[in-house]
Amino acid sequence: MHNSASYIRNSKAPWFAALLLTTVTAALAQSSKPPSTPAQEARNYFDGANKRVLEMAKDFPADKYDFRLRKEMRSFGEVIVHIMSGNVYAAKVGAGEKANWDELDAKNYKTKPEIVAALEKSIADCAATLKAHPIGGKSFDPWLGVMQHSSEHYGLLVAYYRANGLVPPVSRPKSK
Repeated sequence: MHNSASYIRNSKAPWFAALLLTTVTAALAQSSKPPSTPAQEARNYFDGANKRVLEMAKDFPADKYDFRLRKEMRSFGEVIVHIMSGNVYAAKVGAGEKANWDELDAKNYKTKPEIVAALEKSIADCAATLKAHPIGGKSFDPWLGVMQHSSEHYGLLVAYYRANGLVPPVSRPKSK
């Protein structure tokens, strides 16, 4: 039988207890953050979808922006402009303006830098509208439809990458 005072002094029990207490305290502190609202979740999803599309627009080779999976389909660059049209629509309608979905004509964007710059502007315009008129309130319109639209076309852009023997940015191994 051991003396409990010497056992505690000579064992790792106090260190383990301190570590356990620190871990539990840190976990409780993290979980005290209030849960996201549905509007915040929607905003995060919208921002994430745009971030992935913008990353692809910047990454895809400029000499392949005219590539089409089939002759009757949009080119890679035209798909980016089409996604951008959804952003322009959302920014306007979200601010209470009247807008048509396809106000942008892909023929007006001839180069990768023009397309990327216009996509960045459309994302910034959405951010400004969302700051002034947050998602939620009476409706999630037009944001949910635009998020779904962008996500569908994101999947299509992945096919453009794969058809060209390229790996989409999000699928690449992460460096450590």
